[in-house]
Amino acid sequence: MKTKFLITLLLTTGLLAACSEINPHSMDFDLAVQHEALVKHYEDTAKEMQAKVQEHKLLLSQYQAKSYLYGRQAEGFKEHCQSLINAYEEAAEENLKMANLHRQKE
Repeated sequence: MKTKFLITLLLTTGLLAACSEINPHSMDFDLAVQHEALVKHYEDTAKEMQAKVQEHKLLLSQYQAKSYLYGRQAEGFKEHCQSLINAYEEAAEENLKMANLHRQKE
């Protein structure tokens, strides 16, 4: 009787131990996926910001080349474009820094 109980206890303990180790996705894998998603997000955002920089540089060059078409508003348009260029360049740099930071954590 004691032998059957002991065997049953050992089998049950072994079964419980085996089941407790089942983990389809480890935390490291989940974190790596999250970091990769964040890296992609920050890089994509940086690309969008760089595209906006190019767009506003083109506008600025048009305002500078043909400021006579815009009258007194030309200077305001130029300052506004330059301000946007600076802001988008800074945003692109910050997004690339964040992408690199998350890439290092992998």
